[in-house]
Amino acid sequence: MAKYEFKLPDIGEGVVEGEIVEWHVSIGDAVKEDDPVVDIMTDKATVTIPSPVDGTVLSLSGDIGDMVPVGTTLISFDSENSDENLEGDSTTGPTDESEPEVLPEPEVLPEPEVLPKTETISPARVNSVESEIPNDVRYNERILASPAVRRRAREAGINLVNIIGSGPAGRIRHADLDVNIATKGVTSGFINNNHNTKREAITEVKIVGLRRKIAEQMVISKRTIPHFSYFEEIDVTQLEELRNNLNHSRDDTQPKLTYLPFIMMALSKIMPDHPECNAIFDDNVNIVSRHSGINLGIATQTDRGLYVPVVKNVETMDIWTTASEMQRVSGAARKGTASLDELGGSTFTITSLGRDGGLGATPIINHPEVAILGVHKAREMPVVMNGQIIIRRIMNVSSSFDHRVVDGADGASLIQHLKRMLENPALIFI
Repeated sequence: MAKYEFKLPDIGEGVVEGEIVEWHVSIGDAVKEDDPVVDIMTDKATVTIPSPVDGTVLSLSGDIGDMVPVGTTLISFDSENSDENLEGDSTTGPTDESEPEVLPEPEVLPEPEVLPKTETISPARVNSVESEIPNDVRYNERILASPAVRRRAREAGINLVNIIGSGPAGRIRHADLDVNIATKGVTSGFINNNHNTKREAITEVKIVGLRRKIAEQMVISKRTIPHFSYFEEIDVTQLEELRNNLNHSRDDTQPKLTYLPFIMMALSKIMPDHPECNAIFDDNVNIVSRHSGINLGIATQTDRGLYVPVVKNVETMDIWTTASEMQRVSGAARKGTASLDELGGSTFTITSLGRDGGLGATPIINHPEVAILGVHKAREMPVVMNGQIIIRRIMNVSSSFDHRVVDGADGASLIQHLKRMLENPALIFI
């Protein structure tokens, strides 16, 4: 047996550190070579790291959410491999039994000052241990009381966590302290049935992994990009008829069409007239890169968070290919199998909440892009046409633009051009 220290390898793509998002093993677990041991998230994607050896886990370095530089020890194994089969760094005992390793004498440090121990007890445990809690214990739950009540309780040696307040939302009053003092703590105060005196339960959720990356990306976008948003209603009655006809006539190899493939096709047709919107802005060097290829990011909600897989070069596709490719990359994102290439390179993003789409939103631009389109639920509405009230199918769209490089008139022009295409869907195919 030999102790083997496995370090975070170079994952490539210029990655210098990764975040621990999930451990697949625990201390004491027996693992085989190539068994998954940890998931590491980089700026590009989440990578599952396999075990390099057979052995038993001796120690794990880092908690979920910790950032680990490349080359840092992740796991120590008691390896079943022979020393010559181990790769990387391994640690063994002295090799010459006649000359054992001599360790330096430990430095004698002065005994540290002993401070009063502060114990944190969760609200869920308060009732079960209430009688055993010393008065100087501090709790991490919220206790409602005025400064005067807190000072009086402190001077009297009363722990407020043991008192049920009779005030609104369980607020502790002087009268509650009077009862506690008079009964020597036998009762914990008045119970006012007119108020809910149950203390609030608080659950702390650490922001790690993809959720942390989403948070960072949103902060970058909102902090650096001056957004302006633009809203419009689009009459998709003719588009709905065309969509239904195509779906009824499709064969088994063709996917069922939603509105999104038509929107993607329309954008690919009109973007050459609006090059300022199909662009990437590098604000570090103040250069806007306008792209001729239409690479559309499709915001996709998954069990692990929001991903933006990309359908590239939509301008070269027909409606069926567009729909198939959109379903393919979105499905890969939901399954967690999307490649780095499929998750990068977008020049414009579409976001849709489907049936939960609502009436409007202010979508946040997918930095470093300069524009985003939000699609909302289509619904039948009364509309005035030629002096008559008729029922039409209406879909709202919301858009946001980077006002540093896209003027308001240019953003509005793009949406109005899209509106004409979708209200006259034959134009999409000309």
